[in-house]
Amino acid sequence: MMTSQTQLWKGSPFSIERKPGKAAGTVIFCLQGPFTARDMYGSLTPDDLQNMLNFQSAPDEQPPAVNILDLTSVPYMDSAGLGMVVGHYVRCHRKGVRFVAAGATPRVRELFRMTKVDTTLPLADKVEDADTL
Repeated sequence: MMTSQTQLWKGSPFSIERKPGKAAGTVIFCLQGPFTARDMYGSLTPDDLQNMLNFQSAPDEQPPAVNILDLTSVPYMDSAGLGMVVGHYVRCHRKGVRFVAAGATPRVRELFRMTKVDTTLPLADKVEDADTL
């Protein structure tokens, strides 16, 4: 008799924090927890999440030169999370803002590889590597 196992992520809920990078004009978005539709919209509304990723916090503020998504603490990502990452990359590209996804765990990197997103998105092994480019 075969049984199936479901892996549940026990840890902190999804959160995102926006902070300045070391290099001038760099913004780092630190994501934590499973980046899935259920988890991200369980803690933030779609509008709140989108507002967090917006380029400007004030009407007269210039967009940052570099956006880094810190994925170090993201154990898992589903298609909704992947869509948010790709959508943010597209917005950055259109605005002339350099985008780097950094610190992806092996499972998230495998998702990028399987979907061929790794051939489009700039990836860095560590946030420190992306922040000094």
